[in-house]
Amino acid sequence: MIDLSTVKNSSTPKYIQIAKTIRTQIRDGDIATGDALPSERDLCDLTGASRVTIRKAVDQLIDEGLLRRKQGSGTFVAERIEMPATYLGGFTEDTKARGEAPGSIWLVKNYANPTREEAAKLHVSASSMVARLGRVRLSGGDPLAIEHAVVAKAHLPPIEEIGDSLYAALETQGNRPQRGRQTVRASLASPTEAGLLSIQENSEVLRIERVTWLDDGTPIEFTRSAYRGDRYEFVTDIR
Repeated sequence: MIDLSTVKNSSTPKYIQIAKTIRTQIRDGDIATGDALPSERDLCDLTGASRVTIRKAVDQLIDEGLLRRKQGSGTFVAERIEMPATYLGGFTEDTKARGEAPGSIWLVKNYANPTREEAAKLHVSASSMVARLGRVRLSGGDPLAIEHAVVAKAHLPPIEEIGDSLYAALETQGNRPQRGRQTVRASLASPTEAGLLSIQENSEVLRIERVTWLDDGTPIEFTRSAYRGDRYEFVTDIR
């Protein structure tokens, strides 16, 4: 039950007061992750506000990433995804493990010569061929990340056979990564990234750079990604 009794008349627009109250209750844990919000009609009854006001408050919280609107189902408190920082896995596997359907919107899927940086990371020559795999990663239909992976052509099946899971494609050739190193830093979404991820420009994103290797030290993958900061947390156990 959402308690909106703290919403009072003041010079602050009512939709901002309502959004602030719901935001506070989400962050205090009074409204649990995954809970559905009451309908617009019920929120109108609770606050005495119009549907336009309620919709503005809810839209603000959706823009902040605190709420998600599911077509035909209602509005829910957005789940934050905890990613173990020490786990080497792919987006597809992680999404399936959470019981959601993975998907991709391909931006780039072709062969090219590597840049100087890519050649150095992958230990290949500048004249060799690499696969460039750029896509928006979806979970349950929601865009959560933008990934740009570069892999030596020799390590992959034909490019047209690569589906949602890059690691599954590598595994068919006996080249699934066994270890890796990644760096994570906070940043702000560019206008293009914001459009692809359905978030506001300058929203928080987590920029991840990953290099992975086989057990024998052969570099396999060089990937740069931008993950939605409102949905992801990278967690490390320490002792």
